[in-house]
Amino acid sequence: MCRLYGFRATEPTKVECTLVHAQNALMVQSRRDREGLSHGHGWGIATYQNQTPHVERQAWAAYHGEHFRRAAARAHSRTVVAHVRRATVGLPALENTHPFTDGPWAFAHNGTIPRFSAMRERILELVAPWRRGAIKGATDSEHFFHLLLSLREREPVLPLMEIVRCGVERIVAWCREMNTADRLGLNVLLTDGEQMAGSRWGRTLYWTERQAIHDCEICGFPHVDHTPGQEYRALVIASEPISHENWQTVQDRSVYHVTPDLRLAASAVDSG
Repeated sequence: MCRLYGFRATEPTKVECTLVHAQNALMVQSRRDREGLSHGHGWGIATYQNQTPHVERQAWAAYHGEHFRRAAARAHSRTVVAHVRRATVGLPALENTHPFTDGPWAFAHNGTIPRFSAMRERILELVAPWRRGAIKGATDSEHFFHLLLSLREREPVLPLMEIVRCGVERIVAWCREMNTADRLGLNVLLTDGEQMAGSRWGRTLYWTERQAIHDCEICGFPHVDHTPGQEYRALVIASEPISHENWQTVQDRSVYHVTPDLRLAASAVDSG
């Protein structure tokens, strides 16, 4: 169990209020989510500059000290991925803390691959040999990240959402063989700063869209470096609704992607 957040916009935008100050901001969820659980085993925020992810991570709770607040205050980008961790596979440690990055890619996961110790070798068989040494931590999440990147490298023309679909369907099939599919949690988010795709499987996930420049309901100011005459759009994906906006549910057992015009498109995963 963890909580994740993804953001895409047409122009650089500050996201501090949704990460820190909103009524159900990610920092609030780190202390206590809607199910009453704490996610205090680490946090991370990835933003993009010049198509390169810049990540700040710590292996302690987002609500401890000022580190998360300060990192959130600096988050100003067209693409943001953030995460607060409740450790299930891998001890609380920096190398096990999301988002994980590799080149232009950033990745976050909410959920657990059951019986991961038995599943790990199967995953590694599909991970490119040179990538196996790039896995620094012990989490199921980082292994799945490198599985997706390996699939991407083998099928570079395949749309990103279909890469995610291939990875999810493979994990689901293995879980069915082990009779653990009912325990699988595979909400993931993958981006290179321009494309964003992911999945919902077994955990809650919501999205909302923003159109035009408006004053923030929290601080009363707009958060956008706006170019006059340019249409502004943004899309937010989160494990729980964060604000009073119109949040909609992402279909369970589905994969999704953010379209070039910043809308959410999802389709069901073949679950056998």
